[in-house]
Amino acid sequence: MASKRAVISTFRAASRKPICSSVSPLASSVRELHAPAGSNKIVGVFYKANEYASLNPNFLGCVENALGIREWLESKGHQYIVTDDKEGPDCELEKHIPDLHVLISTPFHPAYMTAERIKKAKNLKLLLTAGIGSDHIDLNAAAAAGVTVSEVTGSNVVSVAEDELMRILILVRNFVPGYKQTVNGDWEVAAISYRSYDLEGKTIGTIGAGRIGKELLKRLKRFNCKLLYHDRLSIGPELEKETGATLETNLDDMLPKCDVVVINMPLSDKTRGMFNKEKISKMKKGVLIVNNARGAIMDAQAVADASASGHIGGYSGDVWFPQPAPKDHPWRSMPNHAMTPHISGTTIDAQIRYAAGTKDMLDRYFRGEDFPPQHYIIKERKFASQYYL
Repeated sequence: MASKRAVISTFRAASRKPICSSVSPLASSVRELHAPAGSNKIVGVFYKANEYASLNPNFLGCVENALGIREWLESKGHQYIVTDDKEGPDCELEKHIPDLHVLISTPFHPAYMTAERIKKAKNLKLLLTAGIGSDHIDLNAAAAAGVTVSEVTGSNVVSVAEDELMRILILVRNFVPGYKQTVNGDWEVAAISYRSYDLEGKTIGTIGAGRIGKELLKRLKRFNCKLLYHDRLSIGPELEKETGATLETNLDDMLPKCDVVVINMPLSDKTRGMFNKEKISKMKKGVLIVNNARGAIMDAQAVADASASGHIGGYSGDVWFPQPAPKDHPWRSMPNHAMTPHISGTTIDAQIRYAAGTKDMLDRYFRGEDFPPQHYIIKERKFASQYYL
């Protein structure tokens, strides 16, 4: 556990450094995104599925099934190492850092690529996220080293938006205590219904209205809610008319209006720890919060304290920091939560999409071709995605 915390602490400190849109050409030479001739060493870091791996042929995002690309890679003469062991100086991943060419990871079991690891990875050309969200990478260090960073943009947008809608309903209807009653052999309707509400007529605010936020607003329209959104950019008059959503340019003005707040922003230097005690205090007492974005956007202890006091009436999400979450993480024991492991974006349908997207980018890498532009996070030492600026 000590070595794990050391890696996380190093990554956390590095991630607090300002993210720049470009790095001086004098900092490092660009590692051109062309696969070296001959065999490439590709390392994949995924969660273990154990006995579940064989239960569904499309369960691709695990160690055992390795995105379904092992046979294809090895037929081309490449080496493909897959592991779930990613933390500490003696882990399996660490052994391969010095000579790997490509590292594939997922947001669900992230391989934290610190500046130290990137510096050791002399052959590293490409850091590829099978899914959405590359905040497990020290992006400044990757840019300085000329390493390309990409992800399968859009691969699990629908998956996450559907999950957010489910979590909103779970919190509003006070579902979890009712489920626990049935498991425990109890039957006390009043203990559930005294804080169970209809979703209709409630004010829902999403902080961030990118791809996932837009899909959530579309789905919530059917529930006759009052919809608000806060973002740097408008979703446009056509989608505002379709959803009935209203842009709130000032976040602090929006927060006290909301019965439910949904976090839909990426983790960056600007958003890390954004929801601290002060920010939470601006929300309505009894507010319900859904966060499938990133756990580190929240001050974990502030969320637990506000849940204990009742200022937060319920909290649900699937993202933690670090991941996997330690057994003593304060969210595990706080009241009125509906937390799960990081599952929203790794449905079977999403796995099929991000496995296909990963294979496509690897194929382009071997051919020396550009990726679809929306997949780049860092290209030629410049940050290609507005969401990390």
